[in-house]
Amino acid sequence: MNANHLSSQVTKKIIHVDMDAFYASVEQRDDPKLRNKPVAVGGGSDRGVVAAASYEARKYGVKSAMPGVIAKRKCPSLIFVKPRFEIYKQVSHEIREIFYEYTDLVEPLSLDEAFLDVTQNKLGILSATKIAKEIKRKVKETTGLTASAGISVNKFLAKTATDIHKPDGLTLIPPENVTSFIEKLPIEKFFGVGKSTSEKMHRMGILYGKDLKQLSLERLKSNFGKQGQYFYNIARGIDERPVVADRIRKSVSAERTFEKDHRQESYLQDFLTGLIDKIFEWSKKNENFGRTVTVKIKDNQFRIYSKSHSSTLPFKEKELIHKVASQLLNDLLYEKKYPAVRLLGFGISTLTKANEGDLQLTIDF
Repeated sequence: MNANHLSSQVTKKIIHVDMDAFYASVEQRDDPKLRNKPVAVGGGSDRGVVAAASYEARKYGVKSAMPGVIAKRKCPSLIFVKPRFEIYKQVSHEIREIFYEYTDLVEPLSLDEAFLDVTQNKLGILSATKIAKEIKRKVKETTGLTASAGISVNKFLAKTATDIHKPDGLTLIPPENVTSFIEKLPIEKFFGVGKSTSEKMHRMGILYGKDLKQLSLERLKSNFGKQGQYFYNIARGIDERPVVADRIRKSVSAERTFEKDHRQESYLQDFLTGLIDKIFEWSKKNENFGRTVTVKIKDNQFRIYSKSHSSTLPFKEKELIHKVASQLLNDLLYEKKYPAVRLLGFGISTLTKANEGDLQLTIDF
């Protein structure tokens, strides 16, 4: 990390908190019979998917997003439980209230993880590590669950630190250790470097942070496109993204995986109407309407197709949304010669508050 840049970041104190196997841990907490056993939240049927796996299940290679059939094959003793998202939301709210005791600069990433900027905190505690320890203790006392935390001078380093020791971990990367930490870090441990990218980097001879740091910005951009700038920066410990409280939601969607595949357009159109109703109710309640409408399907070969239509003004009339979405679905089905549809999804994006833009909008097809 550049010394001048480091000096400008010394005052930043960022904590990343990640609940340990959150959904599965809630289930184990609430049902003593599940404790210390391999648990998967999700479906174990032919069409089921693992939403979360306990650490006991992870030892067998069970992971989130894995088909239930494969998960059961890897771990024959695996216990499947149905997700209870309302409960998870309640617990997440309890945890977030603990965060707000220390700072209002809380940026949730999901129900089970968040960034906190505690540089200027409500209690005037100078040590970010002390705050992280207190948060972990209060989360345990309040919810009965464990959390892992990473502390450093920016988001990238705090997030990376969290993943070093899990579960129930606490890892600090102080300013004076940033350069040596990054240079010794295996490239696959870098946040934002996925499996395919790490494999490509390995082929290029990039095994550790020190190797990544040797590459010029031009070479990184030529090999990784827009991500090149990001890799150039993180190799030097640079991440200037602020912790954004109450982050603006950019999209909202709903989807459903069917019990059996469907080809009949009338059935799919009827189901699409239900998804539109759900999203439109959210839009009205939150006074937030989208300027882009998207329909997505997944066929029985797990191939995903989608079509979108955008407007300069937000879609504020359900009938118009339905007209647009219905045509998009019809186009998808016709182009793909009416495939066997496994999943149907609908979403809106480029969200705009209700007082921005006119109410009337006409679309010609």
